[in-house]
Amino acid sequence: MASATALLSVPAVAPALASGDPDWSKAEPPASMSTVGGARLGERGTQAELGADAPVLPKGLTARAWIVADAESGDVLAAHNAHWKLPPASTLKMLFADTLLPRFPKTEKHKVAPADLAGMGEGSSLVGVKEGETYEVGDLWRGVFLRSGNDAVHVLAAMNGGVPKTVRDMQRHADDLQADDTTVVSPDGYDEPRQVSSAYDLTLFARSGLQKKDFRDYCSTVRAQFPGETRKTKHGTERESFQIQNTNRLLTGALGLSPYKGLAGVKNGNTTNAGATFTGVAERDGRVLLVTVMHPSGGGILPVYKEAEGLLDWGFAAAGKVAPVGALVAPKSQAPAGGGAGAHDDGKGAGGHRSADGDQKAAGASTRGSSGAGIALAVAGGVLVLLAAGVFAVRRRWPLPRR
Repeated sequence: MASATALLSVPAVAPALASGDPDWSKAEPPASMSTVGGARLGERGTQAELGADAPVLPKGLTARAWIVADAESGDVLAAHNAHWKLPPASTLKMLFADTLLPRFPKTEKHKVAPADLAGMGEGSSLVGVKEGETYEVGDLWRGVFLRSGNDAVHVLAAMNGGVPKTVRDMQRHADDLQADDTTVVSPDGYDEPRQVSSAYDLTLFARSGLQKKDFRDYCSTVRAQFPGETRKTKHGTERESFQIQNTNRLLTGALGLSPYKGLAGVKNGNTTNAGATFTGVAERDGRVLLVTVMHPSGGGILPVYKEAEGLLDWGFAAAGKVAPVGALVAPKSQAPAGGGAGAHDDGKGAGGHRSADGDQKAAGASTRGSSGAGIALAVAGGVLVLLAAGVFAVRRRWPLPRR
């Protein structure tokens, strides 16, 4: 089938600022970026290989970086500055959750000490965790996913041995996932000098996290009850609760948006440096797509959802009509014996007014992989798909929650 290459070229400019406290609104993509996942993904501008009958990409996209990928095959259908290192905002909480979720049973209880909530940035988004109160781990995770609560993040980090240890754990996990654009400074995504990620890396985090049932359940929850304060009554004490709702507007439908058909998470964010960021997963007609959008130029938080919605619509319409321009790689720890861990072509890309809101398959390769988690889960019907010498087992499908 005849194909036409859609490539939006970008003139040579100074490299993006990635240290100190840069003005990200004036930054430009660097001339050289990581090639993890394929050489095309390291190029500036829009990368797409459209077949003759493929739909055109959405018009009016303003995001500094975005990516549309098949969540199961790992094929990157199209991308724009996929490896540009940018502030991630609260989408970095996907990496936090993917790193820490397996460590604590959801029914484990923890009494919050004052030190647990120390060090949160000014203007942080909060779910309402209170000192001296006891919470189940599951409640804290709902606070992280639904309200993007930095207070819940810091309590879970305290349970993990503290913020510095949690940052190190997250960085190690990012390195294993081959998320080489990511530098973790704070576990909650709060604006910090040097804290960056990319549309490609955020998509890896979402894909890895979605292999975990609890991750899928939390990120798809629209609303839940959250424990409040314990108050004295004439009969003793009583623990109040209050309702929290997910800040993901494509999941809940709010501010003039309707819930996106088939959407099942994952995470949104908004900070001074990052602007609005969003990673979402949706299923339609048996196909599961991941989309990440970073830093639209339009004002407010609506553009990030509108552009994500348009890219998802395009991705579902373009299925089978485009050639992949790259791939989501497998983690290093799950690489087939005697082989690489994906398309990694020497692939490392080369304070203020802040708030925190809330695979394996190289491009062109014939081996089709999946999970960024590498946890040898069963595929539909209970059959394991083994690659190479049987070292890397991947789950071809995972059940997305239904709302």
